[in-house]
Amino acid sequence: METTTPAPEATYAGLDIAKDRLDYTVDGVRCDHVPNTAAGHERLLAALRSLRHLRVVCEATGGYERAIVAALLLAKIEVCVVNPGRVRAFALAEGLLAKTDRLDAQLLRRFGQRVQPRLHLPMDAAAITLRELLDYRRQVSEQLVAVRNRLELAGPVLRPRLEGQVEFLQKELAESDRLIAEHIDHDGTLRRKAARLRELQGAGPVLTATLLAHVPELGEIESPQLSALIGVAPFAHDSGRRHRARHVRGGRAVVRHVLYMAAVAATRHNPVLAAFYARLVAAGKPKPVALVAVMRKMLHVLNRLLADPDFVLVR
Repeated sequence: METTTPAPEATYAGLDIAKDRLDYTVDGVRCDHVPNTAAGHERLLAALRSLRHLRVVCEATGGYERAIVAALLLAKIEVCVVNPGRVRAFALAEGLLAKTDRLDAQLLRRFGQRVQPRLHLPMDAAAITLRELLDYRRQVSEQLVAVRNRLELAGPVLRPRLEGQVEFLQKELAESDRLIAEHIDHDGTLRRKAARLRELQGAGPVLTATLLAHVPELGEIESPQLSALIGVAPFAHDSGRRHRARHVRGGRAVVRHVLYMAAVAATRHNPVLAAFYARLVAAGKPKPVALVAVMRKMLHVLNRLLADPDFVLVR
């Protein structure tokens, strides 16, 4: 479970975030709203600053929450950014079928009180910029794959245009990699952490940058928690005498996808992880299960590398 330290004295506020508007409630009854703009953020902060032990609960909305979450953290107000699926499941458990911005704000407040979700860790400006660069790189990479797939079946009319798109996207991808490497190199904290993470053979530049941008908890929490956070921890699915296979679920998909590709490379080029993978397969584990175990092992090692400056890898 992603829960934070229980705080009976905490005052939870629900914050529903839309593209143009923020609806919030502190008492669970009265609901106010402000525009989702810099001026609206200031109005919201003015209304919340006087409250003691405040924790604001909001959903991850694909990016619309970033500015207000950053403003709240800058104002020293605790924030919990939760998965919308968990909140909707909580609503169904309550029997709440209706959905409005006002009801969502009240629902988020009740969710915070009952579940006490994990606090959102603040990120510095350099990490936020790195995340934006990685988001752009991922978009370019996905577009490149899509255009190449079309190119395979393209006729003589479309082929030259698609080839031009491929050339452009390849240049953009290379430029994105250059900007990401340059950004990390120019920031002392990112450069130090990246160098430490790259000590693990298999942790390439894309995985390193992704962890720095999307996992601020790395090196700060225990490895089992980190595995659940990323979505590589197997969960039991048993009932009575029936014991089903365990499966991973949830977590941060962006990180998990990059970690998967890094684990595939590590099973071929990292002697320690390759031997670990081979032992699991020889013991009868399906290859996908063994690969997830390698992902989990990599996370554990990477977490130790940042948490313990004296930790040394076996070569």
